[in-house]
Amino acid sequence: MYNKSKELFERAQKSIPGGVNSPVRAFKSVGGTPIFIEKAKGAYLYDADSNRYIDYINSWGPMLLGHAYETVVKAIQEKVTGSTSFGAPTELEIEMAELIKSMAPNIDLVRMVSSGTEACMSALRLARGYTGRNKFIKFEGCYHGHADAFLVKAGSGVATFNIQTVPGITGGVSADTLTAPYNDLHAVQQLAIAHKGEIAAIIIEPVAGNMGCILPEAGFLEGLRTICDTEGIVLIFDEVMTGFRLAAGGAQEKLGINADLVTFGKVIGGGMPVGAFGGKKEIMQHIAPLGNVYQAGTLSGNPIAMIAGYTMLKTLKDNPSIYKELDEKTAYLSKGLNEVLQKSSTPYVINNMGSMISVHFSDKPVNNFASAAAANNALFNQFFHGMLKQGIYLPPSAFESWFLSYALTKEDLDKTIDAADSFFRHFKS
Repeated sequence: MYNKSKELFERAQKSIPGGVNSPVRAFKSVGGTPIFIEKAKGAYLYDADSNRYIDYINSWGPMLLGHAYETVVKAIQEKVTGSTSFGAPTELEIEMAELIKSMAPNIDLVRMVSSGTEACMSALRLARGYTGRNKFIKFEGCYHGHADAFLVKAGSGVATFNIQTVPGITGGVSADTLTAPYNDLHAVQQLAIAHKGEIAAIIIEPVAGNMGCILPEAGFLEGLRTICDTEGIVLIFDEVMTGFRLAAGGAQEKLGINADLVTFGKVIGGGMPVGAFGGKKEIMQHIAPLGNVYQAGTLSGNPIAMIAGYTMLKTLKDNPSIYKELDEKTAYLSKGLNEVLQKSSTPYVINNMGSMISVHFSDKPVNNFASAAAANNALFNQFFHGMLKQGIYLPPSAFESWFLSYALTKEDLDKTIDAADSFFRHFKS
C-alpha cells in the first residue's frame, strides 16, 4: 500500500537529515513510514502510491479554500511569466498590504516577510527596540517558529519529539525568555511583578494550535491585554494559524481582543512561503527604513506569493459565507466524533473553534500544555494509523490542531466520522 513511500523515505534519509525537511513529517511520534505526497486537489491528498486521503492538515493551515483552488492557480500561472522575484518594490505589495489592513483590525502598517518564523522573530525584535527592554513572556506549548528565543518550552515539533532543551540556544537567550502555562493569568501577573520594567512583549497564539487546539479561557486574553496596558508591554498575537482562518479579521475579530502587533504566515500566500507582521503605526514606524530596528529580506513581497495570497484573501473577503460554512462543517464533524466516542466509552475531549479542531484522549479538560501532554497520546498514535488506513490524513502528532478546508463535503465528513466509528468498534487496548 505504501511501497513507493517507503522507497522514497529510504532514499531521502541518504541526503536529508531524518529524511524530511521539517521534523513532524517524519512520523517519529506516531511511528511508521511517512507518506510522500504526489499532488493534491480540493479536500484530497494523493500519495506516491496513488492512495487518496481526506486532508485535515491542509499544509498546517493555509489551504483554507482547499488545494489547487482554481482562481489562485490561474493567478499564479499568469504572474509567473513576469518573473519570480525582483528584489524591488511592486504595486502588488501595496495592494496586498491594503487588503490585509482592510480585513484585520488594529493594523496601520504591514511588513511582508518570507515565513511565520521570520514574522514572529521580527515582531519580537521590534517590540524590544520599541520598549528598550529585553525580556518577553511566552506560553508553554505555544510555537512561534524556530528562532532561538521561541524554542524554550515550545509546542509543535519540539513537543512532539519531547525536546526539553534545544542545543544551540544560549543561556542568555533562555534567561530573557519567561514562560507561563497557557490560560494561567496569575502566573503572568507574577512574572510581570517579578520583572517589572524589564518585559518588552507577551507573545501568544490567541487560539493555540501547536499542542492540539487549545482555547483561551474566559477572561484570559482580556487579562493579558490589561497587564500589557498597565506595564507598557507590547501584546503580540501570533496569528500564523488563526489569521484569516477563524474569521476575516482572525482571532482579534473572533474574540474581540486588540493586539499591538500581529504576525501572519503562509495563509497570506495561499500556501506559498510568505509571512507578515503588522500593527500600530507608533510601533511599526520603528522598523527600518523609518526607524533603527533592522529587518530585511530579498524575497519579501515576491510577486508569486503576493498574487497567490491576494487572490485567496480577496476571495475570503468577498465571500463571508465561507466562514459560516467552515464553522458549520467543523460543528458537524465535532458532533459526529462526539457521538462515536461516547459510544466507545473512551475518555476524550474535543476542542474546536472556527475551522480548527483536535481530539485529546483524556478524562480531564485540556486547556494547556501539561493537560495535553497528560492525555493518552499512545492511543492517539493508534487512532492516527487507524484513520490513515481508511483514507483520513490527520496531523501525525497529538500536539497539532486539525484544519478543515472549505472544499470538504458532507460526504467527506461522514466518511471521517464513519472511519472513527470503525476504528473504535475494532479497537483493542
